Amino acid sequence: MTNPVRFLRENCLNFGELLAINIALISPTMTAALIVPLMFGTSGNAGWLAYAFGTVMLLFVAFNLNQFTRRTAGTGSMFSYAMAGLGPTAGSLAGWCLIWSYLFIGTAGMTGFATFAKQLLTMAGVNFPAIPLFCLCGVISWALAWKDIQVSTVLMLVIEGISMGLIFTLVLVTNAAHGFAIDTRQLTLSGSTFSTLGLGVVVAVFSLVGFEAAAQFGHEAKNPLKTIPASVVASLLIAGAFFVVVCYTEVMGLRGSNPALDKMTAPLAALANGLHVGYLNAPLAAGAMLSFFSLASSCMNAGARIIYAMGQKGVFHDIFGSSHESYRTPHIALTVMAMLQFMLPTLMLLGGLGLDDAFNDAGTFGAFGFIAAYFFISVAAPMYLKKGGQLRPSDVALSVVAVVLLLVPAVGTVYPPPTPPVNMFVYVFVAYFLIGLLWFVFARKKPSVEVRPLSMPAEMPASEVA
Repeated sequence: MTNPVRFLRENCLNFGELLAINIALISPTMTAALIVPLMFGTSGNAGWLAYAFGTVMLLFVAFNLNQFTRRTAGTGSMFSYAMAGLGPTAGSLAGWCLIWSYLFIGTAGMTGFATFAKQLLTMAGVNFPAIPLFCLCGVISWALAWKDIQVSTVLMLVIEGISMGLIFTLVLVTNAAHGFAIDTRQLTLSGSTFSTLGLGVVVAVFSLVGFEAAAQFGHEAKNPLKTIPASVVASLLIAGAFFVVVCYTEVMGLRGSNPALDKMTAPLAALANGLHVGYLNAPLAAGAMLSFFSLASSCMNAGARIIYAMGQKGVFHDIFGSSHESYRTPHIALTVMAMLQFMLPTLMLLGGLGLDDAFNDAGTFGAFGFIAAYFFISVAAPMYLKKGGQLRPSDVALSVVAVVLLLVPAVGTVYPPPTPPVNMFVYVFVAYFLIGLLWFVFARKKPSVEVRPLSMPAEMPASEVA
Protein backbone atom coordinates (compact mmCIF):
# COMPACT_ATOMS: atom_id res chain seq x y z
CA MET A 1 0.00 0.00 0.00
CA THR A 2 1.37 3.42 -0.95
CA ASN A 3 2.30 5.70 1.89
CA PRO A 4 0.15 8.88 1.71
CA VAL A 5 3.09 11.07 2.75
CA ARG A 6 4.77 12.22 -0.45
CA PHE A 7 7.15 15.02 0.52
CA LEU A 8 10.36 15.41 2.45
CA ARG A 9 11.20 17.84 5.22
CA GLU A 10 11.84 21.29 3.77
CA ASN A 11 14.30 24.11 4.53
CA CYS A 12 16.48 22.13 6.92
CA LEU A 13 19.93 22.09 5.24
CA ASN A 14 22.07 25.23 5.18
CA PHE A 15 25.07 25.94 2.94
CA GLY A 16 27.55 24.31 5.31
CA GLU A 17 25.50 21.12 5.50
CA LEU A 18 25.10 20.98 1.72
CA LEU A 19 28.84 21.51 1.36
CA ALA A 20 29.36 18.66 3.84
CA ILE A 21 27.27 16.32 1.67
CA ASN A 22 29.40 17.12 -1.38
CA ILE A 23 32.72 16.92 0.47
CA ALA A 24 31.73 13.66 2.16
CA LEU A 25 30.90 12.08 -1.20
CA ILE A 26 34.12 13.35 -2.80
CA SER A 27 35.87 12.05 0.34
CA PRO A 28 39.25 13.84 0.26
CA THR A 29 40.52 11.39 2.89
CA MET A 30 39.87 8.48 0.52
CA THR A 31 42.21 9.97 -2.06
CA ALA A 32 44.94 10.81 0.44
CA ALA A 33 44.76 7.39 2.09
CA LEU A 34 44.27 5.04 -0.85
CA ILE A 35 44.21 6.68 -4.30
CA VAL A 36 47.42 8.76 -4.46
CA PRO A 37 49.51 5.55 -4.89
CA LEU A 38 47.34 4.68 -7.90
CA MET A 39 47.80 8.19 -9.27
CA PHE A 40 51.59 7.95 -8.86
CA GLY A 41 51.66 4.56 -10.58
CA THR A 42 49.68 6.07 -13.46
CA SER A 43 51.14 9.56 -13.85
CA GLY A 44 54.34 9.67 -11.81
CA ASN A 45 55.48 13.23 -11.24
CA ALA A 46 52.48 14.64 -13.16
CA GLY A 47 49.93 13.47 -10.60
CA TRP A 48 49.40 16.92 -9.07
CA LEU A 49 48.79 18.36 -12.56
CA ALA A 50 46.28 15.59 -13.35
CA TYR A 51 44.33 16.62 -10.26
CA ALA A 52 44.48 20.28 -11.29
CA PHE A 53 43.30 19.45 -14.82
CA GLY A 54 40.56 17.16 -13.51
CA THR A 55 39.29 19.91 -11.23
CA VAL A 56 39.11 22.43 -14.08
CA MET A 57 37.41 19.86 -16.31
CA LEU A 58 34.72 19.09 -13.75
CA LEU A 59 34.23 22.80 -13.05
CA PHE A 60 32.85 23.04 -16.59
CA VAL A 61 30.43 20.22 -15.74
CA ALA A 62 29.52 22.12 -12.56
CA PHE A 63 28.85 25.29 -14.57
CA ASN A 64 26.42 23.34 -16.76
CA LEU A 65 24.79 21.76 -13.71
CA ASN A 66 24.40 25.22 -12.20
CA GLN A 67 22.42 26.35 -15.21
CA PHE A 68 19.71 24.26 -13.54
CA THR A 69 20.49 24.73 -9.85
CA ARG A 70 20.29 28.56 -10.14
CA ARG A 71 16.81 28.28 -11.64
CA THR A 72 15.04 25.32 -10.03
CA ALA A 73 15.40 22.90 -7.16
CA GLY A 74 13.87 19.60 -6.14
CA THR A 75 14.68 16.18 -4.70
CA GLY A 76 16.80 13.96 -6.94
CA SER A 77 17.34 16.96 -9.17
CA MET A 78 20.04 15.53 -11.44
CA PHE A 79 17.38 13.13 -12.70
CA SER A 80 14.81 15.94 -13.07
CA TYR A 81 17.35 18.27 -14.72
CA ALA A 82 18.28 15.78 -17.42
CA MET A 83 14.57 15.12 -17.97
CA ALA A 84 13.89 18.86 -18.32
CA GLY A 85 16.50 19.22 -21.05
CA LEU A 86 16.43 15.89 -22.87
CA GLY A 87 13.06 14.30 -22.08
CA PRO A 88 11.82 11.41 -19.94
CA THR A 89 13.96 8.60 -21.32
CA ALA A 90 17.27 10.47 -21.14
CA GLY A 91 16.38 11.84 -17.70
CA SER A 92 15.56 8.37 -16.44
CA LEU A 93 18.84 7.05 -17.81
CA ALA A 94 20.75 9.82 -16.03
CA GLY A 95 19.05 8.82 -12.78
CA TRP A 96 19.74 5.15 -13.51
CA CYS A 97 23.46 5.93 -13.96
CA LEU A 98 23.57 7.95 -10.74
CA ILE A 99 21.98 5.12 -8.73
CA TRP A 100 24.74 2.85 -10.07
CA SER A 101 27.40 5.43 -9.16
CA TYR A 102 26.18 6.13 -5.64
CA LEU A 103 25.81 2.40 -5.00
CA PHE A 104 29.36 1.55 -6.07
CA ILE A 105 31.02 4.59 -4.50
CA GLY A 106 29.05 3.76 -1.35
CA THR A 107 30.50 0.26 -1.62
CA ALA A 108 33.97 1.82 -1.79
CA GLY A 109 33.04 3.68 1.38
CA MET A 110 32.03 0.43 3.08
CA THR A 111 35.28 -1.31 2.11
CA GLY A 112 37.37 1.70 3.16
CA PHE A 113 35.58 1.81 6.52
CA ALA A 114 36.31 -1.89 7.06
CA THR A 115 39.96 -1.47 5.97
CA PHE A 116 40.75 1.21 8.51
CA ALA A 117 38.57 -0.29 11.24
CA LYS A 118 40.59 -3.49 10.87
CA GLN A 119 43.82 -1.43 11.06
CA LEU A 120 42.70 0.12 14.33
CA LEU A 121 41.61 -3.23 15.73
CA THR A 122 44.93 -4.78 14.70
CA MET A 123 46.74 -2.02 16.63
CA ALA A 124 44.71 -3.18 19.62
CA GLY A 125 45.65 -6.81 18.99
CA VAL A 126 42.21 -7.81 17.66
CA ASN A 127 41.57 -9.59 14.37
CA PHE A 128 38.02 -8.91 13.20
CA PRO A 129 36.29 -9.97 9.93
CA ALA A 130 35.17 -7.35 7.42
CA ILE A 131 31.55 -8.37 6.78
CA PRO A 132 30.27 -7.51 10.30
CA LEU A 133 31.99 -4.14 9.86
CA PHE A 134 30.03 -3.61 6.62
CA CYS A 135 26.88 -4.31 8.62
CA LEU A 136 27.88 -1.87 11.36
CA CYS A 137 28.63 0.92 8.89
CA GLY A 138 25.40 0.30 6.96
CA VAL A 139 23.09 0.08 9.97
CA ILE A 140 24.38 3.26 11.62
CA SER A 141 24.27 5.19 8.31
CA TRP A 142 20.74 3.96 7.64
CA ALA A 143 19.50 4.77 11.16
CA LEU A 144 20.86 8.33 11.03
CA ALA A 145 19.52 8.96 7.52
CA TRP A 146 16.12 7.44 8.38
CA LYS A 147 15.57 9.73 11.37
CA ASP A 148 17.11 13.09 10.47
CA ILE A 149 19.11 14.14 7.40
CA GLN A 150 20.35 17.22 9.28
CA VAL A 151 21.99 15.15 12.03
CA SER A 152 23.55 12.96 9.36
CA THR A 153 25.03 15.92 7.44
CA VAL A 154 26.36 17.71 10.54
CA LEU A 155 28.12 14.49 11.51
CA MET A 156 29.62 14.26 8.00
CA LEU A 157 30.90 17.84 8.27
CA VAL A 158 32.57 17.24 11.63
CA ILE A 159 34.11 13.91 10.63
CA GLU A 160 35.52 15.04 7.30
CA GLY A 161 36.78 18.32 8.81
CA ILE A 162 38.72 16.47 11.52
CA SER A 163 40.13 13.94 9.07
CA MET A 164 41.25 16.58 6.56
CA GLY A 165 42.78 18.57 9.41
CA LEU A 166 44.87 15.59 10.54
CA ILE A 167 46.06 14.94 6.98
CA PHE A 168 46.93 18.61 6.46
CA THR A 169 48.94 18.53 9.69
CA LEU A 170 50.96 15.65 8.24
CA VAL A 171 51.39 17.67 5.03
CA LEU A 172 52.83 20.60 6.97
CA VAL A 173 55.15 18.33 8.97
CA THR A 174 56.40 16.71 5.74
CA ASN A 175 57.08 20.02 4.00
CA ALA A 176 58.76 21.40 7.10
CA ALA A 177 61.03 18.34 7.22
CA HIS A 178 62.05 19.13 3.64
CA GLY A 179 62.63 22.79 4.45
CA PHE A 180 59.62 23.77 2.33
CA ALA A 181 61.87 23.21 -0.70
CA ILE A 182 60.38 23.01 -4.20
CA ASP A 183 60.29 19.52 -5.74
CA THR A 184 61.61 20.42 -9.21
CA ARG A 185 61.02 16.90 -10.57
CA GLN A 186 57.30 17.32 -10.04
CA LEU A 187 57.14 20.88 -11.33
CA THR A 188 59.01 19.89 -14.51
CA LEU A 189 56.89 16.70 -14.87
CA SER A 190 60.07 14.63 -15.05
CA GLY A 191 59.49 11.28 -16.78
CA SER A 192 55.83 11.97 -17.52
CA THR A 193 54.16 12.15 -20.93
CA PHE A 194 50.86 13.39 -22.33
CA SER A 195 49.60 9.79 -22.28
CA THR A 196 50.41 9.30 -18.60
CA LEU A 197 48.77 12.65 -17.81
CA GLY A 198 45.61 11.52 -19.62
CA LEU A 199 45.47 8.31 -17.59
CA GLY A 200 45.99 10.37 -14.46
CA VAL A 201 42.94 12.48 -15.30
CA VAL A 202 40.86 9.29 -15.21
CA VAL A 203 42.10 8.67 -11.67
CA ALA A 204 41.44 12.32 -10.79
CA VAL A 205 37.82 11.99 -11.92
CA PHE A 206 37.44 8.95 -9.65
CA SER A 207 38.70 11.14 -6.78
CA LEU A 208 36.51 14.16 -7.55
CA VAL A 209 33.14 12.68 -8.45
CA GLY A 210 30.34 13.46 -6.03
CA PHE A 211 30.57 17.25 -6.10
CA GLU A 212 27.02 17.32 -7.48
CA ALA A 213 25.42 15.49 -4.54
CA ALA A 214 23.80 18.59 -2.99
CA ALA A 215 21.62 18.93 -6.10
CA GLN A 216 19.70 15.86 -4.94
CA PHE A 217 18.50 17.73 -1.80
CA GLY A 218 16.68 20.66 -3.39
CA HIS A 219 13.50 20.39 -1.32
CA GLU A 220 15.46 20.03 1.91
CA ALA A 221 17.87 22.92 1.27
CA LYS A 222 17.51 26.42 2.65
CA ASN A 223 17.52 29.06 -0.11
CA PRO A 224 18.39 26.29 -2.61
CA LEU A 225 18.82 28.48 -5.71
CA LYS A 226 21.84 30.09 -4.01
CA THR A 227 23.19 27.53 -1.56
CA ILE A 228 23.21 24.52 -3.91
CA PRO A 229 25.16 26.10 -6.82
CA ALA A 230 27.58 27.71 -4.36
CA SER A 231 28.18 24.38 -2.59
CA VAL A 232 28.77 22.57 -5.90
CA VAL A 233 31.55 24.94 -6.98
CA ALA A 234 33.03 25.36 -3.50
CA SER A 235 33.32 21.61 -2.91
CA LEU A 236 35.18 21.13 -6.19
CA LEU A 237 37.61 23.97 -5.49
CA ILE A 238 38.29 22.82 -1.92
CA ALA A 239 38.76 19.16 -2.86
CA GLY A 240 40.79 19.95 -5.99
CA ALA A 241 43.22 22.19 -4.09
CA PHE A 242 43.51 19.60 -1.32
CA PHE A 243 44.30 16.83 -3.81
CA VAL A 244 46.96 18.87 -5.60
CA VAL A 245 48.74 19.64 -2.30
CA VAL A 246 48.41 16.14 -0.83
CA CYS A 247 49.52 14.37 -4.03
CA TYR A 248 52.52 16.69 -4.38
CA THR A 249 53.48 16.14 -0.73
CA GLU A 250 53.11 12.34 -0.74
CA VAL A 251 55.17 12.01 -3.93
CA MET A 252 57.90 14.26 -2.50
CA GLY A 253 57.86 12.76 0.99
CA LEU A 254 57.92 9.12 -0.14
CA ARG A 255 60.37 9.45 -3.01
CA GLY A 256 62.92 6.65 -2.86
CA SER A 257 60.97 4.72 -0.24
CA ASN A 258 60.84 0.93 -0.19
CA PRO A 259 58.32 -0.18 -1.31
CA ALA A 260 57.71 2.61 -3.79
CA LEU A 261 54.63 4.81 -3.42
CA ASP A 262 52.71 3.04 -6.17
CA LYS A 263 53.06 -0.26 -4.25
CA MET A 264 51.89 1.11 -0.89
CA THR A 265 48.53 0.38 0.71
CA ALA A 266 48.99 2.84 3.61
CA PRO A 267 50.93 5.88 2.33
CA LEU A 268 49.89 8.16 5.20
CA ALA A 269 51.24 5.69 7.77
CA ALA A 270 54.47 5.32 5.77
CA LEU A 271 54.84 9.10 5.66
CA ALA A 272 54.23 9.43 9.42
CA ASN A 273 56.68 6.62 10.26
CA GLY A 274 59.34 8.06 7.99
CA LEU A 275 59.05 11.41 9.76
CA HIS A 276 59.15 9.73 13.20
CA VAL A 277 55.63 10.91 14.04
CA GLY A 278 54.14 7.42 14.23
CA TYR A 279 51.91 8.60 17.05
CA LEU A 280 49.76 10.12 14.28
CA ASN A 281 49.01 6.68 12.81
CA ALA A 282 46.11 5.84 15.11
CA PRO A 283 44.39 9.27 14.75
CA LEU A 284 44.93 9.16 10.96
CA ALA A 285 43.45 5.65 10.74
CA ALA A 286 40.50 6.67 12.93
CA GLY A 287 39.94 9.78 10.81
CA ALA A 288 40.08 7.71 7.63
CA MET A 289 37.66 5.13 9.04
CA LEU A 290 35.14 7.80 10.00
CA SER A 291 35.63 9.59 6.67
CA PHE A 292 34.77 6.40 4.79
CA PHE A 293 31.71 6.07 7.02
CA SER A 294 30.71 9.59 5.87
CA LEU A 295 31.26 8.54 2.26
CA ALA A 296 29.00 5.50 2.63
CA SER A 297 26.39 7.60 4.43
CA SER A 298 26.47 10.39 1.84
CA CYS A 299 26.05 7.90 -1.03
CA MET A 300 23.15 6.25 0.77
CA ASN A 301 21.40 9.59 1.24
CA ALA A 302 22.03 10.85 -2.30
CA GLY A 303 21.16 7.55 -4.00
CA ALA A 304 17.96 7.25 -1.97
CA ARG A 305 16.81 10.66 -3.17
CA ILE A 306 17.31 9.68 -6.80
CA ILE A 307 15.23 6.54 -6.20
CA TYR A 308 12.63 8.62 -4.35
CA ALA A 309 12.39 11.15 -7.21
CA MET A 310 12.05 8.38 -9.81
CA GLY A 311 9.33 6.81 -7.67
CA GLN A 312 7.54 10.16 -7.55
CA LYS A 313 7.66 10.43 -11.34
CA GLY A 314 6.32 6.91 -11.86
CA VAL A 315 9.54 5.49 -13.30
CA PHE A 316 9.77 3.18 -10.28
CA HIS A 317 6.88 1.91 -8.18
CA ASP A 318 4.94 4.49 -6.14
CA ILE A 319 6.19 3.08 -2.85
CA PHE A 320 9.71 4.36 -3.55
CA GLY A 321 8.34 7.91 -3.82
CA SER A 322 6.91 7.90 -0.30
CA SER A 323 8.37 9.46 2.84
CA HIS A 324 8.24 8.66 6.54
CA GLU A 325 5.15 10.08 8.22
CA SER A 326 7.05 11.61 11.14
CA TYR A 327 10.62 12.16 9.96
CA ARG A 328 9.84 13.12 6.33
CA THR A 329 12.79 11.13 5.02
CA PRO A 330 12.65 8.76 2.00
CA HIS A 331 12.65 5.72 4.30
CA ILE A 332 11.78 3.08 1.68
CA ALA A 333 14.43 4.28 -0.77
CA LEU A 334 16.96 4.56 2.07
CA THR A 335 16.29 0.98 3.12
CA VAL A 336 16.82 -0.24 -0.44
CA MET A 337 20.12 1.65 -0.73
CA ALA A 338 21.27 0.38 2.68
CA MET A 339 20.55 -3.23 1.77
CA LEU A 340 22.31 -2.96 -1.59
CA GLN A 341 25.32 -1.18 -0.08
CA PHE A 342 25.71 -4.02 2.40
CA MET A 343 25.08 -6.84 -0.07
CA LEU A 344 27.46 -5.67 -2.80
CA PRO A 345 30.76 -5.59 -0.84
CA THR A 346 29.68 -8.74 1.03
CA LEU A 347 29.24 -10.61 -2.27
CA MET A 348 32.58 -9.28 -3.50
CA LEU A 349 34.39 -10.68 -0.46
CA LEU A 350 32.49 -13.98 -0.57
CA GLY A 351 33.47 -14.19 -4.25
CA GLY A 352 37.14 -14.14 -3.32
CA LEU A 353 38.13 -10.48 -3.57
CA GLY A 354 40.21 -8.83 -0.89
CA LEU A 355 39.25 -5.47 0.60
CA ASP A 356 41.77 -3.57 -1.55
CA ASP A 357 40.53 -5.16 -4.80
CA ALA A 358 36.89 -4.65 -3.80
CA PHE A 359 37.62 -0.97 -3.14
CA ASN A 360 39.39 -0.47 -6.48
CA ASP A 361 36.77 -2.36 -8.48
CA ALA A 362 33.88 -0.51 -6.83
CA GLY A 363 35.52 2.85 -7.54
CA THR A 364 36.12 1.95 -11.19
CA PHE A 365 32.51 0.84 -11.66
CA GLY A 366 31.22 3.99 -9.97
CA ALA A 367 33.27 6.27 -12.23
CA PHE A 368 31.52 4.87 -15.35
CA GLY A 369 28.12 5.96 -14.05
CA PHE A 370 29.27 9.43 -13.04
CA ILE A 371 30.91 10.12 -16.40
CA ALA A 372 27.69 9.10 -18.20
CA ALA A 373 25.52 11.25 -15.90
CA TYR A 374 27.83 14.25 -16.38
CA PHE A 375 27.51 13.83 -20.16
CA PHE A 376 23.72 13.89 -19.84
CA ILE A 377 23.73 17.06 -17.70
CA SER A 378 26.23 18.88 -19.94
CA VAL A 379 24.16 18.17 -23.04
CA ALA A 380 20.84 18.86 -21.28
CA ALA A 381 21.81 22.34 -20.04
CA PRO A 382 21.63 24.24 -23.38
CA MET A 383 18.52 22.30 -24.40
CA TYR A 384 16.83 23.34 -21.15
CA LEU A 385 17.78 26.98 -21.65
CA LYS A 386 16.58 26.91 -25.24
CA LYS A 387 13.13 25.73 -24.12
CA GLY A 388 12.90 28.75 -21.84
CA GLY A 389 14.20 31.21 -24.42
CA GLN A 390 17.31 31.93 -22.34
CA LEU A 391 20.04 30.27 -24.43
CA ARG A 392 23.16 32.33 -25.16
CA PRO A 393 26.22 31.43 -27.27
CA SER A 394 28.31 31.27 -24.08
CA ASP A 395 25.96 28.59 -22.71
CA VAL A 396 26.53 26.46 -25.81
CA ALA A 397 30.28 26.97 -25.44
CA LEU A 398 30.18 25.79 -21.81
CA SER A 399 28.35 22.66 -22.88
CA VAL A 400 30.72 21.90 -25.75
CA VAL A 401 33.85 22.39 -23.61
CA ALA A 402 32.46 20.13 -20.87
CA VAL A 403 31.55 17.36 -23.33
CA VAL A 404 34.95 17.52 -25.05
CA LEU A 405 36.81 17.43 -21.73
CA LEU A 406 34.71 14.51 -20.51
CA LEU A 407 35.92 12.52 -23.50
CA VAL A 408 39.37 12.38 -21.83
CA PRO A 409 38.28 10.16 -18.90
CA ALA A 410 35.67 8.38 -21.04
CA VAL A 411 38.31 7.22 -23.52
CA GLY A 412 40.83 6.68 -20.74
CA THR A 413 38.62 4.05 -19.09
CA VAL A 414 38.89 1.80 -22.15
CA TYR A 415 42.12 2.83 -23.98
CA PRO A 416 44.76 1.70 -23.55
CA PRO A 417 42.86 -1.47 -22.59
CA PRO A 418 43.02 -2.16 -18.83
CA THR A 419 44.30 -5.50 -17.59
CA PRO A 420 41.79 -8.32 -16.95
CA PRO A 421 39.28 -8.40 -15.37
CA VAL A 422 39.00 -4.59 -15.38
CA ASN A 423 38.85 -4.61 -19.19
CA MET A 424 35.42 -6.29 -18.89
CA PHE A 425 33.95 -3.73 -16.49
CA VAL A 426 32.80 -1.38 -19.25
CA TYR A 427 30.72 -4.18 -20.79
CA VAL A 428 29.04 -4.81 -17.44
CA PHE A 429 28.13 -1.12 -17.23
CA VAL A 430 26.88 -1.05 -20.83
CA ALA A 431 24.64 -4.06 -20.08
CA TYR A 432 23.25 -2.24 -17.02
CA PHE A 433 22.70 0.88 -19.15
CA LEU A 434 20.81 -1.10 -21.83
CA ILE A 435 18.63 -2.80 -19.22
CA GLY A 436 17.69 0.66 -17.98
CA LEU A 437 16.96 1.88 -21.50
CA LEU A 438 14.56 -1.02 -22.15
CA TRP A 439 12.87 -0.50 -18.79
CA PHE A 440 12.38 3.24 -19.27
CA VAL A 441 10.97 2.85 -22.76
CA PHE A 442 8.41 0.53 -21.16
CA ALA A 443 7.91 2.79 -18.13
CA ARG A 444 7.05 5.80 -20.30
CA LYS A 445 3.79 4.06 -21.20
CA LYS A 446 2.69 4.35 -17.56
CA PRO A 447 0.97 7.47 -16.15
CA SER A 448 3.33 9.76 -14.26
CA VAL A 449 2.89 10.30 -10.54
CA GLU A 450 1.47 13.76 -9.82
CA VAL A 451 3.99 15.87 -7.91
CA ARG A 452 4.39 19.54 -7.10
CA PRO A 453 5.97 21.45 -9.99
CA LEU A 454 9.57 22.47 -9.69
CA SER A 455 10.07 26.15 -8.92
CA MET A 456 10.95 27.86 -12.18
CA PRO A 457 11.70 31.46 -13.19
CA ALA A 458 8.96 33.43 -14.88
CA GLU A 459 10.55 32.91 -18.30
CA MET A 460 10.51 29.11 -17.89
CA PRO A 461 7.11 27.67 -16.98
CA ALA A 462 7.02 24.54 -14.84
CA SER A 463 5.19 22.73 -17.64
CA GLU A 464 8.48 22.58 -19.50
CA VAL A 465 9.83 20.21 -16.83
CA ALA A 466 6.95 17.77 -16.72
